[in-house]
Amino acid sequence: MKAGIVGLPNVGKSTLFNCLSNAKAQSANFPFCTIEPNIGVVNVPDPRLKKLEELVNPERVLPATVDIVDIAGLVKGASKGEGLGNQFLGNIRETDAILHVLRCFDNDNVIHVDGSVDPIRDKDTIDMELQLKDLETVDKKLDKVKRAAKTGNKEAQKEQEALLKLKEGLEAGISVRAIDFEEETHNDFIKPLQFITDKPVMYVCNVDENSAVSGNKYVDLVKEAVKDENAEVIFLAVGIEADIAELEDYEERKMFLQDIGLEEAGSAKLIRGAYKLLNQQTYFTAGVKEVRAWTVNVGATAPQAAGVIHTDFEKGFIRAEVIAYDDYVNFGSEAKVKEAGKLGVEGKEYIVKDGDVMHFRFNV
Repeated sequence: MKAGIVGLPNVGKSTLFNCLSNAKAQSANFPFCTIEPNIGVVNVPDPRLKKLEELVNPERVLPATVDIVDIAGLVKGASKGEGLGNQFLGNIRETDAILHVLRCFDNDNVIHVDGSVDPIRDKDTIDMELQLKDLETVDKKLDKVKRAAKTGNKEAQKEQEALLKLKEGLEAGISVRAIDFEEETHNDFIKPLQFITDKPVMYVCNVDENSAVSGNKYVDLVKEAVKDENAEVIFLAVGIEADIAELEDYEERKMFLQDIGLEEAGSAKLIRGAYKLLNQQTYFTAGVKEVRAWTVNVGATAPQAAGVIHTDFEKGFIRAEVIAYDDYVNFGSEAKVKEAGKLGVEGKEYIVKDGDVMHFRFNV
């Protein structure tokens, strides 16, 4: 599962990517600095992991991760191939969620590709290019479906109706995620076509240092503009985040954050937000060898969770021994949880909860 960072050229995408992943993608004050997408595997900040480490004292600790992709800046005309547009749009299509970076700061020393700061115009530019690409997909599919619908095929007629509604919405400048469909219609006809504007999105407002704590007028404009979309909005000062990421010492980072009035780095909120956006959650395994956070989709069953560790665990699944995270912390050890009768023994139908501490029994 991958979240892609998108936006106009020169809004801070690569700088953000660098401080999230420490991968040091090239970033500079001119458009199209990034051409090939950079991919960073980013640790998901989770204080629960630290607490389990204190209780278990393992040999090593492994956090959950999320893949972040830095995609080159899109420009007006990208859907028609402008500015390597087809390549960039193809890269976006391969991601599972979108982190849309918007410039929300004034600085005459940083070039804006359109000459002035206006995050709503910038958002609309990107949205329009993505919508035009989705419109191409709709038109191609409609050509095929209309022929089948004319023969009286009921399923094709239902699909045609959904696609026509989609076409009307996209032509009116509405992203697929904001067009209202019944769940069955969406799952049957919309989801399989993998529309770019159907992907979950988080708008990341890149603000100046003075706005890092409370945001600014640009952030307010963005929140108002997207209130009818099923979308998240966060703000962070990407330049400051880059400075924080350069500090190796934890205490130095903490002091830096306190000086500007932040409890934690904005990048930590963004990573957790991206993880949630991808519909992912964490369960833990805890032993003296290793305390580890594992990633599963929300709604995963116990055998599916076991399969994340190894496919044999899923094939030969017998049962899962499950401790709620709060119980593990309250009682302080697995042994004391068992004594208190708080260890659950669960079968194949068990739906994993975020924070479960799990141990699997299997036989291959």
